[in-house]
Amino acid sequence: MTRRDILNAAGSAALMSQLAGNASAEAVPNPKGKLGMGGAPTAFGARNGGTRGARGGRGAGPAVPGGSRAANFVPPPFSDEFFEYCHGLGLGGAEMGNTPSDPETIGKFKEKIQQYNMHVIFNVPLPRTEADVDRFEAGVKVAKDLGAYSLHASLTGRRYEDMKTLADYRASFENNQKMVALATPIVNKHKVRLALENHKGWSAGEQAAWMKRIGSDYVGVHFDFGNNVSFLEDPMYTLETLKPWIVGAHIKDMGIQPYDEGFLLSEVPFGEGFLDLKKMVDILRQKDPNMVFDLEMITRDPLKVPIYSDQYWVTFKETPPQQVAKFMELMQKKASKKALPATAGLEGPARQKLEEDYNLACIRYARQNLGL
Repeated sequence: MTRRDILNAAGSAALMSQLAGNASAEAVPNPKGKLGMGGAPTAFGARNGGTRGARGGRGAGPAVPGGSRAANFVPPPFSDEFFEYCHGLGLGGAEMGNTPSDPETIGKFKEKIQQYNMHVIFNVPLPRTEADVDRFEAGVKVAKDLGAYSLHASLTGRRYEDMKTLADYRASFENNQKMVALATPIVNKHKVRLALENHKGWSAGEQAAWMKRIGSDYVGVHFDFGNNVSFLEDPMYTLETLKPWIVGAHIKDMGIQPYDEGFLLSEVPFGEGFLDLKKMVDILRQKDPNMVFDLEMITRDPLKVPIYSDQYWVTFKETPPQQVAKFMELMQKKASKKALPATAGLEGPARQKLEEDYNLACIRYARQNLGL
């Protein structure tokens, strides 16, 4: 199962019902309503079975030269199964794929959102050309009608893996900027926020400079707590650099360990990693008391970040030596003492159980320690 499979996953109704029943019996009740921690589908990849669906509208697809995702990707039909699953866990919201399109489904889902008192975020595919703008605007209108907290978009894969040259990176970034430029007048018009995830494609400085150039109250950042560690960024530095534009967040804790070509990077249950989650949540809630956080504890094998290889560096114009030195010190001090989570050799129920255990541990930790 690839990460893109997980990102676009939707489990069968039977599997969803079974797992929701098992998990909800153990989940800590959510006293925060729609301000409680929600769920991102990437945290539930094993549960979703590795088929396309849950976040299918996020502009996903295989990486292509000069861009990030396949231009001909067609989002799957709308489904509220993941929303129901998150409700069963006692979560305060859910990040979804594309919006529904028919009036009856829109009406029923709107009632459900209000009844459950949950937040919802949609991944309406951004326009690639002028021909896509009307389709995008239709999705924005539905998102607004449904009271969506925001739109979410992650436009890149891992820069150090998907982009082989500096020219590849520049072409990809140019395409990203064109897509957002087409989307910006629409979200401005309808006053619906579009949040761009720091998804291992741009450094914090590059994304902050881009946000300044856009200069829109309705285009901001969906802050991932851990992604920019792969760029040798301290998570607090990433947060502070992007803070003026942060709209919402994927919350996770991270573990790191050295290996012969660099370091291993992995999501870990809350409280077991090196992030100061309480401080980060407090900073963001001080910025916006109504900011939402969605759980993204991805249960998988650790990612390899090969910082000692020449190829890793070819897409980076320059990285300050002080940043590299500070990160190496952080890695020495904060390296995980125990093995990072891994799924190699696990299939079916065993993998689902591991994922469920990790997610429930994060939910409990968030309730007890983070006010989420």
